[in-house]
Amino acid sequence: MSDLFETLTDKVQGKGKRIVFPEALDERILTAASRLGTKGLVIPVLVGNENEVKQKAGEFGLDISSAEILDPANYEGMDEMVQSFVERRKGKATEADAREILKDGNYFGTMLVYMGKAEGLVSGAVHSTADTVRPALQIIKTKPGIKKTSGVFIMVREEEKYVFADCAINMSPDSEDLAEIALASSETAKLFDVEPKVAMLSFSTKGSAKSPETEKVSEAVKIAKEKNPDLLIDGEFQFDAAFVPSVAEKKAPESLLKGEANTFIFPSLEAGNIGYKIAQRLGGFDAVGPVLQGLNQPVNDLSRGCNADDVYKLALITAAQSL
Repeated sequence: MSDLFETLTDKVQGKGKRIVFPEALDERILTAASRLGTKGLVIPVLVGNENEVKQKAGEFGLDISSAEILDPANYEGMDEMVQSFVERRKGKATEADAREILKDGNYFGTMLVYMGKAEGLVSGAVHSTADTVRPALQIIKTKPGIKKTSGVFIMVREEEKYVFADCAINMSPDSEDLAEIALASSETAKLFDVEPKVAMLSFSTKGSAKSPETEKVSEAVKIAKEKNPDLLIDGEFQFDAAFVPSVAEKKAPESLLKGEANTFIFPSLEAGNIGYKIAQRLGGFDAVGPVLQGLNQPVNDLSRGCNADDVYKLALITAAQSL
């Protein structure tokens, strides 16, 4: 695990990236922000009442002198932010609506990122995934050519690193969605110095079973290859055929992956979510994420069961995404 985050630390050290934390009264958030700020890795932007935030930090014995504290209730740039929000929502919110909505820390923080006053946002220690992602989709939106955002976990165990997607966002992706997730995940893999070898997973290997579910996956492989002919991607694969060379030799001898996949695209959210949790709980992997991909600017979602170290790591990832 250390190698992964040493690489990210080197990438973001001294870059002065501002990362917004809307849940500034949470001990885990404050602990991570203190550590990030004192090490000079990012400039934490804590959203909340300044006195309350400082009081909480004091209770926990934390140094947040390197952080900025911004309170939606008395933010000097609120008029500008309201105007920008109304323009961005294109008639879906009045000025009065905007002033009310921007009292919410996630919306306020997301607008800071959108307006270039911060480089990324980390939330979800207290809020649901929907509460974190909704403002990002409404304000920051997806990159040109990308229809949907998706969520990946970086699975780490000692020297091993793998990318699992989509484990967080899209319940029933179609072939186009799966291809898009695969292409985005290959770029995320590179961020972590993983040269992507992408396997599209199913309960079938190369036509061993035929159904709409398996054909959806094999069609996604074709679409992804058309969009990026240089990407090493194949499927549909059962997991063992994607990961175990001896099984790949029997089940898919023609495949260039040869059982050496490191980036795994699951056919549905239920499969992805179950898969990463099995690897985490039975396999002893650390699950870092979910890292949201496909957005114009980085916003990432914590698990509500996270600890301070998870917050710290996801903030490093968010800063690295903004480089």
